[in-house]
Amino acid sequence: QVQLVESGGGLVRAGGSLRVSCAASGSILAIKLMAWYRQAPGKERELVAEIATSGSTNYARSVKGRFTISRDNAKNTVYQQMNSLKPEDTAVYYCYAEADYYGDYWGQGTQVTVSS
Repeated sequence: QVQLVESGGGLVRAGGSLRVSCAASGSILAIKLMAWYRQAPGKERELVAEIATSGSTNYARSVKGRFTISRDNAKNTVYQQMNSLKPEDTAVYYCYAEADYYGDYWGQGTQVTVSS
């Protein structure tokens, strides 16, 4: 089993920055991929960024160049630095982990609101 706890969401003005964090616990050695997804009201959940155990990353086109996903292995934590935020970035951001043998896990979500 894997547990994920997000933190760091909040309210920010357009053009501002926020960092969200996701702390993993449990069977962390089984995790092979972690990612951030987001879901805006009335829209489907979408991939924002992902980072593999190799360190390779992948970003949605809408956030490339503005968001950076990173991880601190010593703290078992994945971060997403979000710069130049836009109102359309407003959503609940979910941490996701894919773990060998155990499957997929989601955090409880953290709200990010960008005012214009």
